[in-house]
Amino acid sequence: MKFWISVLAILSASNVAAFSAIAPTTTSPKTSGGTPELDPVDKTLHGIDTSAESFDPTSGGDTAALTRNNKGEVWVTQRARPRRNRKSAVMRGMVRENIVTPSNFIYPLFIHDEDFNQPIASMPGCVRHSLDSMLAEVGESMALGVKTFVLFPKVPDAVKTNLGEEAYNPEGIVPRAIRMIKENYPDSIVCTDVALDPYSSQGHDGVVEDGKILNDVTIHQLCKQAVCQARAGADIVAPSDMMDGRVKAIRDALDSEGFTDVSILSYTAKYASAYYGPFRDALDSHPGFGDKKTYQQDPANGREALIEAALDAAEGADMLMVKPGMPYLDIIRRLKDNSPLPIAAYHVSGEYSMIKAACERGWLKERDVVLETLTCFKRAGADVILTYYAKQAAQWIKEDGLYDM
Repeated sequence: MKFWISVLAILSASNVAAFSAIAPTTTSPKTSGGTPELDPVDKTLHGIDTSAESFDPTSGGDTAALTRNNKGEVWVTQRARPRRNRKSAVMRGMVRENIVTPSNFIYPLFIHDEDFNQPIASMPGCVRHSLDSMLAEVGESMALGVKTFVLFPKVPDAVKTNLGEEAYNPEGIVPRAIRMIKENYPDSIVCTDVALDPYSSQGHDGVVEDGKILNDVTIHQLCKQAVCQARAGADIVAPSDMMDGRVKAIRDALDSEGFTDVSILSYTAKYASAYYGPFRDALDSHPGFGDKKTYQQDPANGREALIEAALDAAEGADMLMVKPGMPYLDIIRRLKDNSPLPIAAYHVSGEYSMIKAACERGWLKERDVVLETLTCFKRAGADVILTYYAKQAAQWIKEDGLYDM
């Protein structure tokens, strides 16, 4: 109180008057339903500042920044006001350009041949599921509207070889998992990863010789893998290996065995990214030597994705994927603008883990940032989103009333 008395004592009479005119608007606001209750604002704004040096934006004639309307209120003479379409939740919902629903999601599930779930330290909230746990997770997700799943196996080192023969073992973990899901949830869509890295003793997506990845030999193995998965009941096969010509070969292999209805979701623009580390932890599939830059795309290249997209479409791909997602929204848009095929975006492990880490520290609000991220994929042009948040996001969407089963 003494402080304010001292302040008033040194103010001029005119400044005291100005202070008094402003004072009513500085009272502590009451709240009702979370909305502050403030005194009405005199929109003429007359008398809010009477000092001689005060600038009046409505003065100056034709050069004035603002003018006054018929009520004497300050007025910006602009007819187009985009904020009119944002004035309420109902209005925003009516004109919203992009809406994400659970039907847009593919839910990646890590599986292993154990009778327990193994938490993945670098991906909080994710686990390697036992097959029983996988089935329960599928059921819970189906109830929330997430009906498409992609399986990623952690296989024992003892069955890993350079040729990756375990990839097409009909009694391997992936074929058994496919059969379990389809038998219990026939309306689900099961997608499978077509690549050798989970089964490779070298940790690469293909067969290795003298430090190089053999393109055509690898495709031979991928065709066997894709047919094995189709025989088990896979609805979609997703080659993630980035070998040249593999989409045509896999399409022909599937068709020749009568699987003309099995779709191909091609990892069209899969970049040699630093965002994959947590995923490789989950599968224990880090490269045994070198990196994957001789077959995955250079992160510096954008136009190159159009070459891959044109080839994959010509070879029979049904959908095209971009991986990673958020750092490559421009690539998603390029493919969307240049291909009539559906576009998928993979919200990869590194992106997921960064959000988790920030939210654990209280830096971000998880629900809001996740739903914004998924909406950004849709806005950029993605029709399909692979995300580890699929189940949780579906729950949030349902709670918000944006989607009703």
